[in-house]
Amino acid sequence: MAEAYIVDAVRTAGGRRGGRLAGVHPVDLGAATLDAIADRNDFDASAIEDVITGCVMQGGEQSGDVGRNAVLASKLPDSIPSVSIDRQCGSSQQAIQFAAQGVMSGTQDMVLAHGIESMSRVPMGSTFKLFKDAGLGTNMSERLQAAYPGIQFSQFMGAEMLVKKHGFTRQDLDEFALESHQKAIKAVESGAFDKEIVSVEIETAEGKEQHKVDEGIRFDATMESIGAVKLLQEGGAITAANASQICDGSSAVLVCSEQALKDHGLTPRARIVNLTVTAGDPVIMLEEPLFATDRALQRAGMKIGDIDLYEVNEAFAPVPLAWLKHVGADRDKINVNGGAIALGHPLGASGTKLMATLLNAMEARGSKYGLQTMCEGGGQANVTIIERLG
Repeated sequence: MAEAYIVDAVRTAGGRRGGRLAGVHPVDLGAATLDAIADRNDFDASAIEDVITGCVMQGGEQSGDVGRNAVLASKLPDSIPSVSIDRQCGSSQQAIQFAAQGVMSGTQDMVLAHGIESMSRVPMGSTFKLFKDAGLGTNMSERLQAAYPGIQFSQFMGAEMLVKKHGFTRQDLDEFALESHQKAIKAVESGAFDKEIVSVEIETAEGKEQHKVDEGIRFDATMESIGAVKLLQEGGAITAANASQICDGSSAVLVCSEQALKDHGLTPRARIVNLTVTAGDPVIMLEEPLFATDRALQRAGMKIGDIDLYEVNEAFAPVPLAWLKHVGADRDKINVNGGAIALGHPLGASGTKLMATLLNAMEARGSKYGLQTMCEGGGQANVTIIERLG
């Protein structure tokens, strides 16, 4: 089987809900990272055979194949096709895996994995609510309700179930949240994100500016300030402060075959070692990364001790905490530049976003192997293992 290589990975800095990126149409936000891949790498962009775009809320400004619209709005040739996919929060991680599978199968040589999500302009849940309010129904069919009678599929309920199952306390979650902000602050101050972030021109009251720092980071975060945030449900442990932030963003990863590297004189930054996707309990929902990681490591013939760095999406603090506990991983190696609690979670753009951060962190530390995973709606999870080259 052919190998698949990552040549480049970029992301925008995250924008808070209603914040600095709220004035940017998601199509244009997506075009920014496509442009960056073309600008940063010396090759004929017409050689890109597909753009696979992850996006969760595919309605309104993100409807009509948002990935194709981003291609048309970008510097890329109109001859490049695109498809928009939805595996919930793992959408653009799945885009990486589909891109790699196209290359590994020998049917494609150069594919862009891509993600777009403007949670300010196309709010989370809006595609469900608008259809429901218009009397056009919901996803809960008769057979689905019969299979799961009286069950509400809720990420918030799943997070609380995870807390109880693994015996975490509110303090455990808040401490992890504070660590996320502290690591993100250190990353910003040291320039750790500089190589991965694509600046986006925005309009402010003072005029045009470049958005290039993640807006969600709380530079003044303390245990006291995090602990003061109210619980989402009485008797629970989840708060807005120990969960991921609503975020606007875009990201992209260029995946190539060995032949494409030779043809275009490109230097690979990483080799894709393993691609895994699994599904489990849709009610607790958020626990599947634990078991998906078990399977990925087994299939790769590796142990967790072989992995130097991990990116585990911080949808809610109990997810990475449960993952660390289950796989026996080293807490010092997880989300070393902060995670979604500090940096934001732009849903469909998070998969390629995390890959950009993981790859750059590995290069900065001289790490050999990295692992990325995230929980997804429906009780699903993707795991991607990469080997740094060079």
